[in-house]
Amino acid sequence: MTGVSGGADELRETPTVVPPGERGATRIADRVVAKVAAQAAREAVGGLPPDAARPHATVVVHHDTARVRVHLELDYPCDIGARCRRVRHRVVHRVGALAGMAVPEVVVQVERLHLAAEYGAKQGRTR
Repeated sequence: MTGVSGGADELRETPTVVPPGERGATRIADRVVAKVAAQAAREAVGGLPPDAARPHATVVVHHDTARVRVHLELDYPCDIGARCRRVRHRVVHRVGALAGMAVPEVVVQVERLHLAAEYGAKQGRTR
C-alpha cells in the first residue's frame, strides 16, 4: 500500500530540536589550517625579496588547538625580531578567526636572509 502525504500539514509541524551534543562536528583538515597560517604569514611579512620563497607552514591540530610552524625568508637588513613577532600575532589572529582554533604556539623559522642589493653595494660587495 502506498501512503499519501498530507502536503501542507507536514510543513506546519514543528521540527524536532536536536541537542548540541548529538548534532555532529565540523573537522578542519590540517592542510587547510596550514594554508591559512601561510597566507597570514605572507600578509604579515609584506614585501619579499624577488628571489625569496613564499612563506609556508606546517600544522599539528589536536581537537580545537593548532600548533603552527612557519618557515620564511626575509630581506636583510631588517628588524628580524619585530617581523617574526608580527607573523606570530597575525597567524594566531587569522587561524583563530577563520578556523575557530586556539593557537598556543607559533614557531617562526627564518630559513634564509636575502641581502638587499643597495646594502651590498654600500659595503663594496658584489653578488
